[in-house]
Amino acid sequence: MSNIEFFYPDLLWTPEYLAARLDDPIVKVVDVRPGERYAMGHIPGARHYAIYAVNCDDTDEAPLASFVRMWAFLLGNCGVSFDDTIVICGEITGMTAARGFWFLEYLGHHDVHILDGGYTAWEAAGLPTTRDADVTLATPFKFNPEPARLATYKDVQRLIDAEDGFILDTRSWEEFIGDDVRAARGGAIPGAVHLEWLENLNKDGTIKPADELRRQFEAVGATADKEIVAYCQTGYRSAHAYTVLRLLGYERVRNYLGSWREWGDKIHLPVETRAADNTKFD
Repeated sequence: MSNIEFFYPDLLWTPEYLAARLDDPIVKVVDVRPGERYAMGHIPGARHYAIYAVNCDDTDEAPLASFVRMWAFLLGNCGVSFDDTIVICGEITGMTAARGFWFLEYLGHHDVHILDGGYTAWEAAGLPTTRDADVTLATPFKFNPEPARLATYKDVQRLIDAEDGFILDTRSWEEFIGDDVRAARGGAIPGAVHLEWLENLNKDGTIKPADELRRQFEAVGATADKEIVAYCQTGYRSAHAYTVLRLLGYERVRNYLGSWREWGDKIHLPVETRAADNTKFD
């Protein structure tokens, strides 16, 4: 059993805790799985919002502002308001659930949580499920963005040479070294350190204990005194790192929304390539 607790344990809810709160009218479960998975069974009363592929590949001011308005509109269209206690449910505690959690924090929502283990853990616990879905009335989702939770490509440029900056690459090793190319260019942001997001999870899809997570981040140099920006391909896997670091109490952590899809396509931005290098750097 872990001897170090999470700094913000309430960000993760167990299935049993959610079950005890399910009849609370201010608690809204937002199921972020694909529609077909939601239709096959979901938590009673859960609202469906399939956020995967709702992306923003340009973090300049105008396109970013447009994306934020669209994201908030789609959430409000599910009948979820800024005043609700929101619990994000994925298949497991995966990258899509983490993306929802991170973006709600960016929108300034301070009462958002993730169901640890997701629907898989809920079902395994023998808790009630349904295929019924209520008709929900749309509501405006008012928001007040907190810029310090999101990184643009300009923020990342600044951190490359910052003494207290740390750029965390959460993609696969093949993407990191440039063998797996998913934009106009392959490779990594200069100075980035690799730690794949899957290292944050137990085999059952729940979050690893706090002491294990802290050790693995500190081992690559991601310490709480640094300003950390995480990135991946489109900001989902990096949102997972953001979520874990928030659990551990890291306060200066951001998710790069545009991630490699934006960085690799902007040909004026610098790139490191380590293709054909089969040895992981220390």
